[in-house]
Amino acid sequence: MRQTISLGRIAGIPVGVHWSVLFIMFLLADGLALTVLPAAAPHQPAAAYWAGGLGAAVAFFACLLAHELAHALVARHYGVPVRRITLWLLGGVSELGGDPPSPKADLLVALAGPAASVLCGALAAGAAVAAQAAGAPRLAAASLLWLATINGILAAFNLLPGAPLDGGRVLRAVIWRVRGDRAAGTRAAAYTGGLLGTLLVVAGVLEVLLTRSLSGIWLALVGMFLSWAAGAEQRTAALTDLVSGATVGDIVHTVPVCGYESQTVDAFVRSVASRCTYRQFPVLTIGGQVLGTVSLGRLAQVPTPARATVQLGSLVVPIRGHDLLRADQPLVDALRLASAGRLVPVLDRTGILAGVVTGTDIAHAVELAALGVPPDAGGGDVGLATGPPPRIGLG
Repeated sequence: MRQTISLGRIAGIPVGVHWSVLFIMFLLADGLALTVLPAAAPHQPAAAYWAGGLGAAVAFFACLLAHELAHALVARHYGVPVRRITLWLLGGVSELGGDPPSPKADLLVALAGPAASVLCGALAAGAAVAAQAAGAPRLAAASLLWLATINGILAAFNLLPGAPLDGGRVLRAVIWRVRGDRAAGTRAAAYTGGLLGTLLVVAGVLEVLLTRSLSGIWLALVGMFLSWAAGAEQRTAALTDLVSGATVGDIVHTVPVCGYESQTVDAFVRSVASRCTYRQFPVLTIGGQVLGTVSLGRLAQVPTPARATVQLGSLVVPIRGHDLLRADQPLVDALRLASAGRLVPVLDRTGILAGVVTGTDIAHAVELAALGVPPDAGGGDVGLATGPPPRIGLG
């Protein structure tokens, strides 16, 4: 079962919705239809309340998408790749392929989301006033007023100074600007985020115990998520400190195991895949440009009789720009690509394949750094490639 439903692309950015959004949307619509809207606009049919509740809930998630899209567009403006936006149980996530390059960029990326929420709230409030002035049904004005209020709350909550909230990013940017140390800003934001998460959990538990209100459970869930995310930020900051100064080129394998687009499946398996332990391989054009990757699982899907004629170029999974690394990039940029069993192509300054790194390589470099051994001191096949990759037989 797919957990995320694709909504297509907005401004070239893939957008998806996790199935949990449907659950939250129902809860919002239920609360609006049974409590909020009847109190604001009494004596309306139940169907009207549900229509208003569903409409307001859908509009809220549209505003949430605008919040994340604002982050993503400003990040892209500053050269940070944007992988995707996903709406889920506790809000939205803009998955970036890197970090903002400067304190100013970090600050503006962080503030873009709350600014979008404030704008959405202002538009909803203006529409509510206009609806009342035009004599529209009170239910419409009440729904718009709720939408304005919830966007204001969203903006204010996100500006609390703790990671992973936008306010935590603001705190990080300010400390980075003042002290010239991004890692110090990350540590401070993670620390305050952990405190904030703990306070929310305590507040949620007390609300449940003292008022018997189930809304306290939601507050505690948000607090637990914040505490977990803040802990992840602290671990990332620690890893960043460990590999500070190292580059991807320090750990790259400069004799990459690769195939070429015109190579047949049989030839590649005999001459390359069967002689190494990789499960995924870069596929190059004859000129040495990275075309994409192919996995053993993908090769196995080709019927045995066809493997003597089917070429790798027809099986390639294209690589997006943010799934490539440059040899001169800081090693910390590779941490987010270090999933188990994953192979990441590394390009030289001319865009030609310089080598590959795997999640194991990156984990090994981090563990060596924890022992006080620089990543480039391990010997073996490390360093920058000085020429084009070796050609592996095409026959």
